[in-house]
Amino acid sequence: MLHFPNHLIKVVQGSEHGFVLLLRGDDAPGNHMNTTAEASGGAAQGRRILLVDDSVDAALAMSMLLEALGHEVRTEHDGPRALASIDDFKPDVIVLDIGLPGMSGFDVARELRKRDATNNALLLALTGWGSDADRQSALDAGFDHHLTKPVTIADLEALIAGPRA
Repeated sequence: MLHFPNHLIKVVQGSEHGFVLLLRGDDAPGNHMNTTAEASGGAAQGRRILLVDDSVDAALAMSMLLEALGHEVRTEHDGPRALASIDDFKPDVIVLDIGLPGMSGFDVARELRKRDATNNALLLALTGWGSDADRQSALDAGFDHHLTKPVTIADLEALIAGPRA
């Protein structure tokens, strides 16, 4: 059976830095997060998640983790492609980087809130931009939560499983 430690992945600020993946074997001491539905008690239903990050490697790692947790994930790497994909995918949750090519994550969030397919979706900023002004700009743009990289998968999963703010 596959187990993930609580701090499995650390996504590093900026797309040029990539990510750090930490793995332990089953026999290692410490807390583990079992990725099966039985381990979570069925608390978190699988969600349809649109993940938007210009770092291809970080997006791939995060999408694999979210899929292992039982979610259906679509990944895009810029704002225009993310917006083009929402009508057929209809995500419940959108995890969006702020520093994207083509258009900022703030602009993407504003557009997502205008569209019927995503105006009620849970919108999470996952970014290296972590100042108080960045957090306020994210809320003003329509994000429900602002997370600064690195984020633990446990913290991300708790927000995904919960109600929209």
